[in-house]
Amino acid sequence: MPKKRVKFVNYPKQYLSLKEEIDSAISRCLNSGDFILRSEVSKLEDSFSSFCGKKYGIGVGNGTDALYLSLKALNIGPEDEVITVSNTFIATISAISMTGAKPILIDVNSDNNMNPNLIEHLISNKTKAIIPVHLAGRVCDMNAIQAISEKHKIPIIEDAAQAIGAKFKDKKAGSFGLLSCFSFYPSKILGSYGDAGMILTDSEEIANKLKALRNQGRVSDKIPFLGVNSRLDNIQAAILNVKFSHLQDYIQRRREIASTYNKELQNLPISLPPAPSSNPNYLDVYQDYLIRIPQDREKLISFLEENGIETLPPPIANHLQPCLQNSPQLPMTELLSQQTLRLPTYPELEDSEVLYITEKIKEFFKISS
Repeated sequence: MPKKRVKFVNYPKQYLSLKEEIDSAISRCLNSGDFILRSEVSKLEDSFSSFCGKKYGIGVGNGTDALYLSLKALNIGPEDEVITVSNTFIATISAISMTGAKPILIDVNSDNNMNPNLIEHLISNKTKAIIPVHLAGRVCDMNAIQAISEKHKIPIIEDAAQAIGAKFKDKKAGSFGLLSCFSFYPSKILGSYGDAGMILTDSEEIANKLKALRNQGRVSDKIPFLGVNSRLDNIQAAILNVKFSHLQDYIQRRREIASTYNKELQNLPISLPPAPSSNPNYLDVYQDYLIRIPQDREKLISFLEENGIETLPPPIANHLQPCLQNSPQLPMTELLSQQTLRLPTYPELEDSEVLYITEKIKEFFKISS
């Protein structure tokens, strides 16, 4: 019998599930001739900011630009420092460096999110922002982070790209910071068919500045400051508007998949993420389902690959990359980088495929024991 083939993500399968709606949305843009910004962008900005609990949304070219422009809107630049984590996608750190500021890297807790107990040790008179990254679909401990932010009068810029729809104490990711940033990269819970991003804020002044910054600094026919070309295009926004109407279904399906993983993989020599609804303070959306394998992670990856299952280890922790030499040691970040593995959680994954994955993982540990 031929082996199943389970991809880590399956873009064609998702497109086929929405084909009529997506094709209609793209056709509408093509027939109208509206390509940059325009009505679909405005619609997405309004609906997404309302969904997350913020007043203003500013569509931009990608998640990296969302972070970079947020920092620029706060006049952060050379000689300044910004605290963030190392186990994020490099874009978080690149955005800081692009302003001329210095990224100050902090260790994480066992849930992969920023350890608030370490923040105050890193604050100096150069610290101009804190960027917590809500990793893998779980919101950071924002009560603790906000308390430190308020005590030291340091603004929070959330990197919420991996936690769209997630909650901490009934507040959604993206609702905590002065600014919050999102990527709509195709693999995200709400993903475009290219690059796209969004910034949210409650400040009208900052929102207006960001709208100018994304459009070369233009305010009507005046250019009061230099900006960049980072305008969200109308076609990507139209696609995202279609997918936004299915967002709650996507989140629910990811939580169902996580529940199955938790049920089927218990009692194995691995650590699992918290099950859905196991902690009333958190509503996790499982952008990634992360398991920790203390031993033989690479062997498990190979075994699953041989059986047609794609998985992904996390990238090398950024502070260990050549571009960030002389960074501090971050023991928990390094441990998680060595032990963590991501299993497929995309909504189009069939129940039989989820069970096939769990069956093969159990088979691996039976063979290995």
